Amino acid sequence: MEQRIYLCIDLKSFYASVECVERGLDPLTTNLVVADRERSEKTICLAITPSMKALGIHNRCRLFEIPRNVKYITAPPRMQLYIDYSVEIYGIYLKYIAKEDIHVYSIDEAFMDVTDYLPLYQLTAEELARKIMADIRATTGITATAGIGTNLYLAKVALDITAKHARDHIGYLDEELYQQTLWDHKQLRDFWRVGPGTIRRLATVGIMTMRDIAHADEDLLYRLFGVDAELLIDHAWGRETTTMADIKAYQPDSHSLSSGQVLSRDYSYEECRLIVKEMTDALCLDMTAKGLATRSLSLMLGYSNSLNMRPDSGSTTMTVTTNSYQTIIPHVLELYDRIVRRDCPIRRLSLSCNGVSGEECRQYDLFTDYAVEERDRKLQQATLEIKRRFGKNALVRGMDLQEAATTMERNRQIGGHKSGQ
Repeated sequence: MEQRIYLCIDLKSFYASVECVERGLDPLTTNLVVADRERSEKTICLAITPSMKALGIHNRCRLFEIPRNVKYITAPPRMQLYIDYSVEIYGIYLKYIAKEDIHVYSIDEAFMDVTDYLPLYQLTAEELARKIMADIRATTGITATAGIGTNLYLAKVALDITAKHARDHIGYLDEELYQQTLWDHKQLRDFWRVGPGTIRRLATVGIMTMRDIAHADEDLLYRLFGVDAELLIDHAWGRETTTMADIKAYQPDSHSLSSGQVLSRDYSYEECRLIVKEMTDALCLDMTAKGLATRSLSLMLGYSNSLNMRPDSGSTTMTVTTNSYQTIIPHVLELYDRIVRRDCPIRRLSLSCNGVSGEECRQYDLFTDYAVEERDRKLQQATLEIKRRFGKNALVRGMDLQEAATTMERNRQIGGHKSGQ
């Protein structure tokens, strides 16, 4: 089988770099953090510049954790601006690589299968990476780093570990080089898809490096991790069977929609009941916009951090498949009242629609009022059109104007942060 070559390109300290570029500052030498000070000193910094990382300050730190003697600029998040930059940079990728060979992994990271482009451009993978990175820098002012690998996993690890120590910000790995240089790398957390829980379980049996995993007893690993052990073992050897074609062809067996939020303060039972209604309304509109419907919903409630209590969760199944707010909301409120601890303040919650299907698959029972269902569907479609034309807050429910409501503020956000518009 032909060996393929992948690039993984990351935009260095992306949010912070965008804010520096917008101010005419050098992202590599300016001390800047992207954080919303209005949320208090405990707010998490979405990004910090490389110069602050060089001082030993960790990315995703909280504002109060930054040493007092460090002078820096605080930039409030502008999520729409970052999206605009990301779209522009994706356009740069398309100058060199067809969209069928690009997988956007996140707002600041993308994989590319460049196998068939190297002979076309008569360039090595390093030369093509350098060309794309230079174009990004010249066009947007953003510095990029790149990992090159003979599979998707190695490209990602080359980016995350190897490129950091390369003068040109480009790392390269094949299976042999991976085993030679990274098998004894001491920090397992630096490897893609190896989280704290995995590291803790491996440590209980004395496994500390990728070499240890590669030579461990496979039965032991399967007892520890189940089917996930197969991926862990493959990655320990530097193997990855998934290709770009597999990613593009992937279709999930089931679909769901979800919405979650961490509240700005502890909410009472009644206040959170309002939030649950708002989130149900938003999910119903989302289903309508996507032409989907559901018959099952799940709710999770997390309590105040001061209580150190386990979250409560539950599900409800309806006798109909629908996206009607009027039909769904009684079931969600019954679920909320059933699982909530009414005397405990609530700090976070999530609501999901399970096993959603196409709207054409809507099912009714003998007690369904079809006229009400149809009227609600048309009302939701009209609401979506008004919001599309005039903004998300152009039309809201009366409950969204109550003091504890969050919908209007969330409508001004992207990903839970200020859009900057």
